[in-house]
Amino acid sequence: MLQGEGLSAKDGFECWRDGLARRRECEATSAHAHDFTWQVRLFELGPVVLVGSSFPSARFWRTERMIRRSDQELCYLTLLTSGTHALRRGREQVETFGAGDFSLVDSSTPHDARMFGDRAPGGSGPEVVGVGIDLPVSLLPVPPHRMRDLLGRRLSGREGTGALLAQFLLGLERQAAALQPAEASRLGTVVLDLMSAWIAGELDAERTLPPEARQRALVETIRAFVRANLHDPALTPPVVAAAHHISVSHLHRLFARHSQAETVSGFIRRQRLRKAHRDLVDPALMAVPVHAIGARCGIPNPSEFSRAFKAAYGLSPREQRRRARPGPTVEETLRTGSETRRAFHHRTADLA
Repeated sequence: MLQGEGLSAKDGFECWRDGLARRRECEATSAHAHDFTWQVRLFELGPVVLVGSSFPSARFWRTERMIRRSDQELCYLTLLTSGTHALRRGREQVETFGAGDFSLVDSSTPHDARMFGDRAPGGSGPEVVGVGIDLPVSLLPVPPHRMRDLLGRRLSGREGTGALLAQFLLGLERQAAALQPAEASRLGTVVLDLMSAWIAGELDAERTLPPEARQRALVETIRAFVRANLHDPALTPPVVAAAHHISVSHLHRLFARHSQAETVSGFIRRQRLRKAHRDLVDPALMAVPVHAIGARCGIPNPSEFSRAFKAAYGLSPREQRRRARPGPTVEETLRTGSETRRAFHHRTADLA
């Protein structure tokens, strides 16, 4: 992770601008250059680079002259999670993006981007926050002349494959630092497949996708569907297959090929127990009964839930919660001690 903390105000902005120019040659300015606090997190995922960033309001642009001097033929996809993005591509009109929107530009087309930050929590200055990927245009299975139809357009990350891609990128950024190189490379391929499927869908060009990429994207769509429906006890392979308009046998073949031989039922069970584990150790859910946690995860039978959880984690759900329950605070300990002393004095007075 790169960040501007510990640098002088001027050096902080210059460092951010130089780092931006190395990744995508462009020029940048900011009204906050005198007090520029930023973070950039870069993760190499095989063929793609995952970029998470936050910074004050800024403007950056790439000109025809810069393109003639250096064109790495890269594509930049950005998902904005906070702030506003106004983008002008070439001489075309400005497109405006908000949180939850994707923007797509490439290194071969002039563009002018103005990013306006929202007020950050805690009263600090305005902040733009987003996550994105940088990748060679040649990796996308769509002809360059078709890709131009998407450049500079506001694309939603709230529905369909766009929502799946957005959720995957956000989750991946949270976990990227802990990934082993082989895992990172494999997940980079998944990102590329999802992005390719999303772009092909936006262009109504699904037939341009290689069969293998279509299959991997479908598997990720199925996994997202399962995670969203864990609460339903009736979630079974036939239900999953019907929701995606494929046969149960085809569903099993997809998972056998793209899920390291994990079965569909095994994936559903593992995701239910992972969710139960997260809920059991969540301080905000300590008042929810253990059997209700199981029901929330699609296992309404308490005995079945207890057996399955213990087989997976070596502890019963109650033992897991007991271990996760925080101890009393200093104030609670002092208050309990004071109440105990008062009760003792009262009993002593009664005996007297």
